[in-house]
Amino acid sequence: MATHEMSFAREVADRIAFLKGGRIVEQGTPAQILDAPQHPDTVAFLERERRGGAL
Repeated sequence: MATHEMSFAREVADRIAFLKGGRIVEQGTPAQILDAPQHPDTVAFLERERRGGAL
């Protein structure tokens, strides 16, 4: 499944992958990705989501 709804993904996914340019740049469990992202693009996306109140 593909989604930008990270709160939904946290609840239903076993693994999450972030893509840039059609390539996976980071992947892991929801806790790994959403609580401690490593890739700069993942960090930036999640910061925008948090500011918007989505997480």
